[in-house]
Amino acid sequence: MGEDLEQLKQQLPLLDYLRQQNWIGQRAGQGPEFVGLCPLHPETRPSFYVNARKNLFYCHGCGQGGDLIRFVELSQHLSFRQSLAYLERQSAVADPDAALRQASVFYQQQLDRYPMARRYLEQRGVRDPALIQELQIGYAPGGSLRRHLLAQGYSLDLLRRTGLVNPQGHDALYQRLVFPCCQDSRIVNLYGRSIGTAFAHRFLPGAKGDLVAWESVRQFPSVILVEGMFDLAVLWQAGFRHVTCSLARISRLTSFVNSATTRAPFISALMSTQTAAANRPRRL
Repeated sequence: MGEDLEQLKQQLPLLDYLRQQNWIGQRAGQGPEFVGLCPLHPETRPSFYVNARKNLFYCHGCGQGGDLIRFVELSQHLSFRQSLAYLERQSAVADPDAALRQASVFYQQQLDRYPMARRYLEQRGVRDPALIQELQIGYAPGGSLRRHLLAQGYSLDLLRRTGLVNPQGHDALYQRLVFPCCQDSRIVNLYGRSIGTAFAHRFLPGAKGDLVAWESVRQFPSVILVEGMFDLAVLWQAGFRHVTCSLARISRLTSFVNSATTRAPFISALMSTQTAAANRPRRL
């Protein structure tokens, strides 16, 4: 119980929570303390202090003080257990991984609503609905992701930090097919594949993820490494399930496979001439 409480406080620091509630504090001197108007009682002179290092608050006006859970108890008029449940929900909507998962699900829901996105998939040879669902392919139409995630409780600041929206607040993957990039079964990034010439393909900031479906593909005695998601999708659709691709840099392949398995498969790389020059078939 104690460890869970500390983990919850680390995930959602008191100062961050207060700022999410639109509390405005100014740094008090050179230390870790901030001061502002007390959100627990009316006042005109700032007397509410927050120690960002200790995750504690104290108001010299009303005499209330404590940690994040105590603040929620006082401000939301909740019991201790109710405050924990409330903060767990708040922590979920402050989690970048959760925001990426929600964005990925939203994009998948948009795919069938935009015929030009489905036509592009068909032009690239990807037609099997079950495969499209398995690869979690979605579409970013633009103009609606921000509104959707804000309604789910995610802050605009979090959406900007994850790169889901740009500094102007617009969908960063506008008019692109979207593939989730996974690592240890977590979505760590989204790859946007432009369906036209007006926009470049792009990733969000951060890690690019592992080899696609490596945990299942690694069981085969030989593996085909292809350059992109469409190459993989078409081959999977044709029944070649021993195929993977890396959305990260190909130079990571050797170190990744060596660390992932003791019985390393034979890797055949099918890539463009330029990429393949330095990546001949090899046993890793």
